[in-house]
Amino acid sequence: MNRFTDKTVLITGGTSGMGLATAHRLVAEGAHVIVTGRTRTRLNSAVQKLGPGASGIVADTADLGAVDALMQTVQDRHGRLDSLFANAGTGTFLPFENITEPDFDHGIDVNFKGVFFTVQQALPLLTDGGSIVVNASWTLHRGNSILTLYSATKAAVHNLARTLAASLAPRGIRVNSVSPGYIDTPMYPADALTETETTAVTGQIVAGRFGRPEEVAAAVAFLASSDASYINGQDLVIDGGLIGAVPA
Repeated sequence: MNRFTDKTVLITGGTSGMGLATAHRLVAEGAHVIVTGRTRTRLNSAVQKLGPGASGIVADTADLGAVDALMQTVQDRHGRLDSLFANAGTGTFLPFENITEPDFDHGIDVNFKGVFFTVQQALPLLTDGGSIVVNASWTLHRGNSILTLYSATKAAVHNLARTLAASLAPRGIRVNSVSPGYIDTPMYPADALTETETTAVTGQIVAGRFGRPEEVAAAVAFLASSDASYINGQDLVIDGGLIGAVPA
């Protein structure tokens, strides 16, 4: 498929995991993909893996000055964006009573404020008829005792996506979110769990396994493409049946 031929796509947090897998998918479908990362070393490594269809810009989306500089660089180099995957995020996995103000500020800065202002600053570059996909999480649909802060930030960006779907409709810009389940990524590596922990996690999932970043990438590519032209303001859950069904 070449659904993204001559399209320019920005992926924040694109140096590993779901962001990098999505970059690979979109490059393979003809896009020029711009990925961001916080360190030059990781960014260079990602761009080398992606090949000539990709470029990288160092940016920490929790820093609004860095977001401004990012969009200026995109404008100078490419002039426009056709799609945005607001993927950069962080995890704060602590019981509610143990969360400190610095934990709170960091989680909000990266997962909500960073997404909010990344989208805001990208809007002048987005073509009419373009698309935005926001990375949310299955945790916004189901309570978990150690994911209080993380879940709240992901619920916030999902609601933001729905609101933006309405506000950007006059420009024909579609906005959706994805809610991945347990995906084997550097943030939550499957091989770092004990056998008991793995059994506890996979026992909740109808598919009986962790998801792969490539499976999330396929969903993001669909939502960002014209194949999803009548899908707007939605959340696509990619969780192997975690929240929707009970394993037999």
